[in-house]
Formats: sequence, structure tokens, C-alpha cells
Amino acid sequence: MQITHALISVYDKTNLIELAQFLAEKHIKILSTGGSATAIRAAGIEVTDVSDITQFPEIFDGRVKSLHPRIHGGILARRSHEDDLKIMEEYDIPSLGLVVVNLYPFEETLKQGGSYEELVEKIDIGGPSMLRSAAKNHGDVTVISDPADYNKLMEDMARHDGQSTCKKFRQKMAAKAFSLSASYDAVIARWLNGEVGLEFPQKLSLSYEKQYDLRYGENPHQKAAFYKSRNQELGLADAIQLSGKELSYNNINDGDAALSMVCEFNEPACIIVKHANPCGAALGADINEAWDKAFAGDPVSAFGGIVAFNQEVDAIVAQKMHEIFLEVIIAPHFSVEAKEILSQKKNLRLLAFPHMADRHEIFTYRSVSGGLLVQSQDNSLFEGEPKIVTKRAPTEKEYK
Repeated sequence: MQITHALISVYDKTNLIELAQFLAEKHIKILSTGGSATAIRAAGIEVTDVSDITQFPEIFDGRVKSLHPRIHGGILARRSHEDDLKIMEEYDIPSLGLVVVNLYPFEETLKQGGSYEELVEKIDIGGPSMLRSAAKNHGDVTVISDPADYNKLMEDMARHDGQSTCKKFRQKMAAKAFSLSASYDAVIARWLNGEVGLEFPQKLSLSYEKQYDLRYGENPHQKAAFYKSRNQELGLADAIQLSGKELSYNNINDGDAALSMVCEFNEPACIIVKHANPCGAALGADINEAWDKAFAGDPVSAFGGIVAFNQEVDAIVAQKMHEIFLEVIIAPHFSVEAKEILSQKKNLRLLAFPHMADRHEIFTYRSVSGGLLVQSQDNSLFEGEPKIVTKRAPTEKEYK
């Protein structure tokens, strides 16, 4: 299906002009809204305002501009249905074969601590509506929801005389648009549930974004990928890898266990994990003593293990760890000297996680066959004062 008209309405204007220039060179008429139209026009590219098509101005501070039959009709009309084509002709509805839309930055505003009113205004309505309309009608319409896909769009169009796209590409982009819309709504729903104190809603929507594909899963024959939560928890996915080769599935799984345990302590602590179980765990007067005690817990199992600290790793403890084989070391920070010592091992992964003091997970999630267990985070040793049920009360040392 030849693309004659394109609708562009984007908040993120990355590479917008390059795309608009490409479309103009292919003699595709561009319809646009608000700031997108202004930017395209300023670049000397011809553009038609959506309000000129709808014959109705943008109203309510831009809340309503694209929600109109002459826009959604141009997206949803089935080009293989004679009745749909007759209606398009009767009402002079442009055939929108390409829809390029991205959404208001609700999640970014949430992370920046936006007010309730600001967050409400960052809930996009027209954007998801256009994305879903175009994605539904992907048999005839190409939908682009990510600026990173502009080059892919232009490459695919170039393979089809610059006038159309292939079905497989449209399907792929439609799936991406629906995923974006679902994820976007999940973040909003979670925020609103939190605002009204609904901890366990009847419909639980969680949102995750892929960070990268893994070489394999728990075993070499399994496929795997690593996703980061978009639900405001802080965890291993927020760590910064300073050196070493890419993380494996088991590295991440064991690293999460080590990080979760070490974050429970305020005193200098060291946790060593092997196959998701701690083989050493200790507190110390300083990080050096904590390492010595944890390593003494099981020096054999520590070989090839994952180590987590809740304080900065210095050169002294770094030199001790340098002498044995470890897979991953996690700490809030590494001193310059420690990083130099440990980075000599090219395969050793160093992860800086500076959020230990303010790490928070409102809930924890555990997958089970066909379902998910959700519970509040265990952030305390005791809920209130413990009840002594033995004849002898523990001494102060035993209690500690």
C-alpha cells in the first residue's frame, strides 16, 4: 500500500527533521500537531496542521487536538473495503499510511518528583490512541513509536521504492507500539494505585524494559534476557558496571541475592554468594574485617563466587580479593586504587551500586508456575518487641 500521507506527533523530537526531510523527498504529505509542526516548518519543510484537516482548533491547552474522525478515520479505514474507501472520499479523509508518535514523558516526570497535577497533565491520551489505531490497522498502516526506528523505517521504505513498507516490518512495529502503550499504562496504574493506598490491585500490571540479551540462561541450552523494572524499585539493574566481561544469567541471579542481603545491614558487611546461597556472611569493624570473616566462613565455596559490600572497597581488601578467583564484586563505590587492582582481571565484573543507603522495594515478586507471588519488603528483624518464650532470656550478646 503506497504511503501518501504521514501523521507526525512527537514529544521526543530526536532525528525528527531527518525523517521529515526524507518523507518530503518522497513526496509524502506531512500532517502534524503543535511543537512537531513548528519544528518541521522551521526546517523549511512543508507541513499541514492537523487543525486544518479537522477544521477544529486545539483546545483545553492541547488536551484535544487529534481525537477526531478525520484523523482516526484516516488511520483505521480498511483500504481493501470499498465501503471504507467511499466514506473516506465522502468526508475527504486523508489516507494516513504512516503514523509517527511518541508519548508525553510521564515516567520521567514521576522520577523527577513531579506534583500530582503535573503528573496528570503528563498522561498522554491522543498519543496512545493514535498508536493503537495505527497498530490495529497494521495491514495498511505503518506505526513508528520510537525515534530509534526512524532509520529502519527509511531503509525499509527505500527497499520498496520509498513509497511503502513490507508486512513483516509493519507487524514488528505494531507489536512494539502495543508494548509501549501497555507499559505506559502500567506505570500510570501503579502510580495511581499507590496514591490511593491500593497495595494489591485486582489487576496487577508491571512494566519492565529490556537492558540486553544474555548469552544463555541458567543452562547453556536456555535463552535469556535481562529486564529492568520501570516500577520505581532500585536494584541490581541500576548498578553501573565498571569493568569485566558481560554479566551472565547466573551472575545476575546470584548478584541480586548478595545485594539484597548486604543491604540489610548498616554496619560494615560482606556477603559471599555461590549458586544463590550465602557461603559467607559477616559484619566487621571495617570492610577489611568483614571480608576476612566472610571468606573464613567457607574459603572453598568462595572460589568463583559473588561478593557484595555495603561500603566502599579500598585497596587493602581489593588486594586480598585479587588473589582468588571471583566472578562479580558489588559495592557502593570502589577507590581508585581498588579499581586499578581489580580491573587487572579482565573477566572480573565490578558493579558500583551507590544507592544502597536509599535502596527500596515496596514489594518483592517471585514467579511460580503460571503465577506470581507478591509481598511487602522485609525491612526489619522484628515487628515490634520480640516475645521471649524460653525459660531463660537471651543475654545482650546473644540477643545482638
